[in-house]
Amino acid sequence: MSGGRLLAVSDLHVRYADNRAIVDGLRPESDDDWLIVAGDVAERVADVRDTLASLRDRFATVVWAPGNHELWTLRDDPVPLRGEARYRALVDMCREVGVHTPEDAYPVWSGPGGPVIVAPLFVLYDYSFHAPGTSTKEESLRRAYDAGVICTDEVLLHPDPYPSRDAWCAARVAWTERRLAATDPTLPTVLVNHFPLVREPTRVLRHPEFAQWCGTTRTADWHLRFRATAVVYGHLHIPRTTWHDGVRFEEVSLGYPREWRPRGTPALPRVVLPAP
Repeated sequence: MSGGRLLAVSDLHVRYADNRAIVDGLRPESDDDWLIVAGDVAERVADVRDTLASLRDRFATVVWAPGNHELWTLRDDPVPLRGEARYRALVDMCREVGVHTPEDAYPVWSGPGGPVIVAPLFVLYDYSFHAPGTSTKEESLRRAYDAGVICTDEVLLHPDPYPSRDAWCAARVAWTERRLAATDPTLPTVLVNHFPLVREPTRVLRHPEFAQWCGTTRTADWHLRFRATAVVYGHLHIPRTTWHDGVRFEEVSLGYPREWRPRGTPALPRVVLPAP
């Protein structure tokens, strides 16, 4: 068994200079440290590549799961790809710089707290975290629009060639579920997804209507079915540790400077294993 730690961050949003400075300062304490990056590195492919390549130069292994921001298609991005094609291009880019993706064989952490399968996931959301008082996607979206709570994904995250983001989510859930079911049943897992796998963490959102862009009820039991010793996620910009069904969930985001500045410079990356 090697030394080192399994570490995690998310929501780096390096387009902000203050965030980029924090990311530039991330350093391992050991040559054996691994780093999980749970999405929302940046919006432009070049920025995602540069950031992940730099982190890979510093850490023994880097594992990436995409966030919604990497999947945005901006007018001024030299890479104009949309939807599935954009995701596949990001996967190819990660492979070029030696970063593990949800499309690769899941690596096994054999350091303290291991052996553990580290499984980066990409399952999106399907609006099933309905806004309070609603029971359908249509009602939930209407409630959000009436409240002025509208995720930018509605404009910039294209599901091509799928007819909708929830259809893309359904396809990703089915494919990912088969992959997880085929993992070694004797090994525990660390499940890594940009969006929380259960709804409970979204209950503290200032705007509860935003929860529908935060995950899917289809993954609600994955932390139990797939032997999770920990679940790593971001997206909510509310870094904290919670427990669900006896499983530790780590929200590991940096977030926007306006969010983290009042709390002071965050202590990142977060330690996933060995268990704190």
